[in-house]
Amino acid sequence: MKSNNNILLSLDWIAILIYLTLVMMGWVNIYAAVYSEEHQSIFDLGQQYGKQMIWIIAGIVLAICVLIVDSKFYVAFAYHIYTLVIFLLVAVLFLGHEVNGARAWFEIGGVALQPAELGKFATSLAVAKYMSQFGFKMARTKSYLVLGTFMLLPALLILLQNDTGSALVFAVFFLVFYREGMPDIIIIGGFTAIALFILALVWTQLSILILLMLVSVILFAFLRQSIKEGIIGFAIVSVIYGILFGLKNIIGFDATPFHLLVITSILTVLIFVAYGLAKHIRQAWFVLLFFIFSIAITLSVNYFYRNVLISHQRDRVDNLLGIKNDLLGAGYNVHQSKIAIGSGGIIGKGFLKGTQTKYNFVPEQSTDFIFCTVGEEWGFLGTTVVILLFLTLLIRLIYLAERQRSSFSRIYGYGVACILFFHIVINISMTIGLAPVIGIPLPFFSYGGSSLWSFTVLLFIFIRLDANRTKNLR
Repeated sequence: MKSNNNILLSLDWIAILIYLTLVMMGWVNIYAAVYSEEHQSIFDLGQQYGKQMIWIIAGIVLAICVLIVDSKFYVAFAYHIYTLVIFLLVAVLFLGHEVNGARAWFEIGGVALQPAELGKFATSLAVAKYMSQFGFKMARTKSYLVLGTFMLLPALLILLQNDTGSALVFAVFFLVFYREGMPDIIIIGGFTAIALFILALVWTQLSILILLMLVSVILFAFLRQSIKEGIIGFAIVSVIYGILFGLKNIIGFDATPFHLLVITSILTVLIFVAYGLAKHIRQAWFVLLFFIFSIAITLSVNYFYRNVLISHQRDRVDNLLGIKNDLLGAGYNVHQSKIAIGSGGIIGKGFLKGTQTKYNFVPEQSTDFIFCTVGEEWGFLGTTVVILLFLTLLIRLIYLAERQRSSFSRIYGYGVACILFFHIVINISMTIGLAPVIGIPLPFFSYGGSSLWSFTVLLFIFIRLDANRTKNLR
C-alpha cells in the first residue's frame, strides 16, 4: 500500500488534469458535430458521441493499466513492443479492412483498430531504448542507420496502406535526435528541402536556379565573413553569364536561359572550389554540397509530385498553394472549415447552434475537422482556450522530460512531445488552410478509439516513467 501511495503522489497530476480536460472537451464537441434532434442523449451508444464515451472509459482504464505496470517493463520490452507493432503493420496489409481507400484497419468484434496509431509510441520506445544505451554517440554513422531504420520501417509500411498523413508523423523524430546532439546542418538541410519542394511547385526551375546561385555566393561570403568575396562572386556570375550570352548570339548555338544558367553555375562553382582548394577548402566544399543537394531536390520534385503522390493529394497541395482554386472539389473541406471558424466570431454562435455543423457542410467534422466545430460554436475565445491547453501540455511535457535522471525517460518524453506537437500543429493548420489536408486526428479531441487509445498510452507511459524520475532506468 505504501508503494502505491508513493506512485500516486509521484504522478504528474497537472498533465493528467490537462489530458482529462481535453478528452472531455473533445467528447462534447463530437456531440455538437454530429448532433441530431432524434438522438439528443449524449450517452446514446448508437451515435458517435455514445461510442466515444465508451472509448474514453476504455482509455482511462488503459491509462490506469499503464500506470500500474512497473516502469522498467517499458525499458526491458521496448524492442519487443516495436517488433510486435511492425508485425501488425505487415499483417494489416493482407488481413486489414479498407476504409476511405486505406487498408489500415483490423475489425475485431465490431471495433476497428489501426496499427499505424500504435506505431507512434512503439517507435518512441525503440528510439529511446537505443539512444539510452551505454556508449551511444549520435555522431556515428551506425547510429543514423539504426535510428533511420526505426523511423522508416513503420513509415514505409504505413505508406503501403495508403495513409500518407500517419507516415509523415515519423519525420518528427528528427527533432528528438536534434535534442540529443544531431548536428544543426541536418535540421537546416531538412527545412531547406521543404522550402525547395514548395518553391519548385510555384516557381520555374530557372527562377530557382538563379536563387540558388545567389544564395550559394552569399553563403560562401558569409562563411568567409567577407563582403568583398561576395561581391567578387556576383561579379564572376555576371561575367560568365554575359560571355555565354554573347557567344550564343555570335555563334548562334541553341540554348535557353536555363541552359546558360546551368553552365554558368557549374563554372562558378568550379572556380570557387578551385579558390577554396588553395585557401579554405572546407567552406568551398560545403557550398558545393549545398548547391548540388539543392539542385537535386529541385529536379526531383516534379517526379515525386507526379509519380509518388496520388491525385487527390496533389489536388490538395495545389489548392493550398493557390495553383488551383477548386472550392467544389479538393478545396471544399478547407473552404467550408474556414467559413465555419470565421462565422464563429469572437464568442461563437453557442453550443449546438453552429449552422455549418448542423447542416453537414464540413465533411469529417467529428474526426479530422473537429477544430472547426470549436471555432464555430465557441468562437475565437474557445479556440484560444483549446490551443492554450495544448500549448500548456507541450510545455509541461518538455519540462518533465528535462528533469529526468534517466536518459531513456528523457528521450521518450521528447518523443511524446514532438508527436503531439506535429499532430496539433498540422491538424489545426489543415482546418484554417495553412497546411494540406493529410488526414491526421487532433489528439484527445477527434472521434475514434484507435487514436484516443494510442495517444493515451503514448502520454501515460511517460507519466509512469516520470513517476520514477529519481531512478536511472537504463
